Amino acid sequence: MKKIPLILLLAAAAMPVLAQQTLQPATSAAAAGFSAARLQKIDSFFNAAVRQGYAPNAVTFVARNGRIVHHKAYGFSNLEKRTPAKTDDIFRIASQTKLITTIAAMMLYEEGRFFLDDPIEKYLPEFKGIQVMVSKDSLRAPRRQPTIRDLLTHTAGIPYGHPLDKSPLGFLAPNGVKTLDSLVKYIAGRPLLHDPGEKFSYGFNTDVAGRLVEVLSGKSLGDFMQERIFDPLGMQDTYFSLPAAKAGRLVELYSKKTMEDPLTVHTSQLQRTYPLANNPSMHLGGAGLVSTAADYAKICQLIVNGGTFNNKRLLSRKTVDIMGRNQIGAATVWDRNDKFGLGVQIITDSSRYGDLATPGSLTWGGAFCSEYTIDPKEKLILLVFTNVSPYAYYGEFVRKFRTLAYSALND
Repeated sequence: MKKIPLILLLAAAAMPVLAQQTLQPATSAAAAGFSAARLQKIDSFFNAAVRQGYAPNAVTFVARNGRIVHHKAYGFSNLEKRTPAKTDDIFRIASQTKLITTIAAMMLYEEGRFFLDDPIEKYLPEFKGIQVMVSKDSLRAPRRQPTIRDLLTHTAGIPYGHPLDKSPLGFLAPNGVKTLDSLVKYIAGRPLLHDPGEKFSYGFNTDVAGRLVEVLSGKSLGDFMQERIFDPLGMQDTYFSLPAAKAGRLVELYSKKTMEDPLTVHTSQLQRTYPLANNPSMHLGGAGLVSTAADYAKICQLIVNGGTFNNKRLLSRKTVDIMGRNQIGAATVWDRNDKFGLGVQIITDSSRYGDLATPGSLTWGGAFCSEYTIDPKEKLILLVFTNVSPYAYYGEFVRKFRTLAYSALND
């Protein structure tokens, strides 16, 4: 047998491992570094949750190094009709939209369209002269103008509910607002709750960033995402307006305010049907998309890969790096003791939320109960979807899944 020169062996060993450009089933759980027996505990957990009335359904997705080790559906997409849940069911992903909008904005950033510390008013003049609310009767000028970085880190002082709102706006903006442009003008007409950069205040920030994408690209947010993100990545089930042919795959929306309450169909017709309303002008960058677990996994793998998937590069490795870097200083995300980058929560080594996730992992979820975890060190992505709001079981639903998945790692 012909011997391979040592220098060639050393050169091959030094070559970088190419990022996985597709998501394919693992040949076995063990081959991907998981215990098959321990993965079955995920099945037991969700089957019990459905049986006990804690959850109507769940779809899970676990992949490591681009190899899928767990992708299953539990329960019923419609409890009343007893329709079995399927892995290709479509869910309202609410605030998981934010990461995709952030990717869209950062693609334009890479094109030199803006600097992160540019004031918002440079591109959205409706923000000129915005003030800070001291009280309902007192306003003052901010110490500095809110910037695009503030939008992507939720530190601009732009909330969802505002003390000066005459009627609840809600994250889906139901009170007569018909376009993203009109929503942003409404938001710009409210004073900031605090000085920009002062603290983490979750709200319509990413919707404003979505409008920025429209202004800078000359396209609607939905068209930009379709042409520049969904089509290149092969995402075929992610939409602002769900096509009629796929309407039957949208799961029903339920509510469970307390653990003692039964699961009931959500009382808001808007929240149940907005993906079917086919409003082409209301593309909410912070909450508007529907998707499947498998489709959204492509976004997660893009981040794991440093900006590339399906042999398409959307972002540079350095841009993905800055997205996952603490951007909020000493502030924290609520009481989780975690940080926030650009569009993503960063799990810290003292996290009160991340459980077994590696420090530096990225996560966020949606108000209807869907969540992702991206672990760059382990090359691991975890997703779990259902649609219940309000949901007394949300924390246990997503965190126990994450704990069970990490507990199944063998190496």
